[in-house]
Amino acid sequence: MSNPYKSLDSHAFWRPAVAEVGPHGLSKLWSPKFEIKPEDKIVTAGSCFAQHIGRALAERGYSWFDAEPAPPWLRGEDASAFNYGIFSFRTGNIYTPKMLLQWLRLAFKDADAGELWQANRRWFDPLRPVIEPNGFAHRAELLDARRSTLAAIRTAVCEAQVFVFTLGLTESWRNVKTGMEYALCPGTVEGADFNSNEHVFHNASVSEAAQYLDAAISLMRTHNESLKILLTVSPVPLVASASGAHVLTATSHSKSVLRAVAGEAAMQHASVDYFPSYEIITHPVFRGMFFKPNMRSVEPDGVATVMEHFFADQTRTFGAVETSPKPEKGKRSKPKRKQTNSDVKCEEELLDAFAK
Repeated sequence: MSNPYKSLDSHAFWRPAVAEVGPHGLSKLWSPKFEIKPEDKIVTAGSCFAQHIGRALAERGYSWFDAEPAPPWLRGEDASAFNYGIFSFRTGNIYTPKMLLQWLRLAFKDADAGELWQANRRWFDPLRPVIEPNGFAHRAELLDARRSTLAAIRTAVCEAQVFVFTLGLTESWRNVKTGMEYALCPGTVEGADFNSNEHVFHNASVSEAAQYLDAAISLMRTHNESLKILLTVSPVPLVASASGAHVLTATSHSKSVLRAVAGEAAMQHASVDYFPSYEIITHPVFRGMFFKPNMRSVEPDGVATVMEHFFADQTRTFGAVETSPKPEKGKRSKPKRKQTNSDVKCEEELLDAFAK
């Protein structure tokens, strides 16, 4: 008797692929569509977990692309405090597909974000209110800084070979009239008070998130037709949910939507792939071993395991490559100390201060 299952590789069956090998014996979790070479300019953006990926690539000698480096008078921890060297451009966390699209439209279509925040004689950017410690001294200074970031986004998209984007949330807050999406809920950070007549909560559906992501992909490839896009989903649970649901179930809902959207995008676009960092950290087969006791922060061993699968599957598919950790202009230098979770910028964590 003949049937299609007889010709499948063992990794397609649960018993030999998972049950018999256990969490440390898993292999072939990813069949990459395209090779990512050490010399490729690699852009990273998205939620906080994207920072782990960028650092791991740089440590391995891959060309993480810093399109908006810190000015020469800011170095090390001082540069990090001003949010330089965190992502490939100084946007801070980009949690949702709509926020990614919003930044891209500002960069390439000169769209007007309109709203700016002011408090205590300091200016704050609603798109990234904590990007500058204590805000900006002048409105013009804020706008100049934003223009620099928009120019960096254009450079990154147009010059990169690979754009890695980590989807983090479906929940967001928007301006009722303009539809502009905020990085954080007004009133949770300095700059603007919350006003229920102006600010509205939104939880994106699968179709909405897919529409925003597809538009973002199309816009980037319009300006760089050879750009390859690698999507991941952050395994980090929500700090808080304004949906009315328990934060645990709200997390499952949000991550399920994003995982479905990322998978659909990878199936629909030859230039888009999905890497399963989310599954490696969160799947029950790993028994939560990669989370710290708070069941939210990811242990360094978890990040290391994610990247081991990344490089192993790239090597299995395309062969081994030689890498050099020597930094060059436009590349992130090899860190001089071990990175920890405290080094990761995660703006959403500010919401924890409001827990009763």
